[in-house]
Amino acid sequence: MNNNAAGISIVAFIIAVTASMAYYQFVYTKEANAKPQLPEEVLNPPESVKVSIIEGSSQPSQQKNFEPKEVRGSLGINNKIVWTNVDTTAHTVTTDTQYSDQISGPFNSIESLGIIPPQKTYEFTFTKDGEYAYHCEPHPWMTGKVIIVKSFV
Repeated sequence: MNNNAAGISIVAFIIAVTASMAYYQFVYTKEANAKPQLPEEVLNPPESVKVSIIEGSSQPSQQKNFEPKEVRGSLGINNKIVWTNVDTTAHTVTTDTQYSDQISGPFNSIESLGIIPPQKTYEFTFTKDGEYAYHCEPHPWMTGKVIIVKSFV
């Protein structure tokens, strides 16, 4: 009699573990990794904000690097920021806080395109309001900030 109870317990345990693993793999993980549903205007805003990486930015004595140094965008209006490197040296746009956007991924030009060569651009679409400080990886004195606010339109 004891043998049957042990066998039934083992089978019940195996079924419970299998059901738990199936739920985790096919339901929980899928929902936990799902990207949020956002309005089309936030994903593809009609306007963008332009930032220039100005000539001479690689020199530590240069006071201006990102122009403008601080930019503001509104979700659904102009939450895409475009940096253009007009310097003769390559640069990066790298988050100070390891920020990774829920849709756009890591806020770091190195992750998506590497360094930004002269006369090329890097663009990033922010899908969440907040303040995002950044710098140039090889030239850490180059700093800037993006502020994204909710749109009330």
